[in-house]
Amino acid sequence: MSEHRILASCGNDCSACPRYVKHPYEKTEEELLHTARLWMKIGYRDHVVSAEEIACTGCKPENWCRYHVVKCCEEKGIQSCASCPEYPCGRMRECFAVTKSFEPKCREVCTVQEFDRLHRAFFEKEENLRH
Repeated sequence: MSEHRILASCGNDCSACPRYVKHPYEKTEEELLHTARLWMKIGYRDHVVSAEEIACTGCKPENWCRYHVVKCCEEKGIQSCASCPEYPCGRMRECFAVTKSFEPKCREVCTVQEFDRLHRAFFEKEENLRH
């Protein structure tokens, strides 16, 4: 995997995300289905979705986001929450808390390799926004 990191507005590291499929991070259908099964085991989804549905090409304002981060950043004309004078706002504090709430289940059901990848992708978002 390339060393080039791609950070989402919320601080997620897309380059480490098992869903992210933009070049050079393409995934096979089997890799995506593995992720779909993992998402259900973790509790991110209530059923296994298709490879097409789990695949992600990055955040866009029109994509569904519980916290409306990309839309908010676009409206404020900033790249990420780290550039916002209101950071960390209530929605980002909630985002961090909800993300952290999944860490114990991830440790329980993931392999060490899967957990390490999810940790880089999602659980380091606050640290990523500080840099």
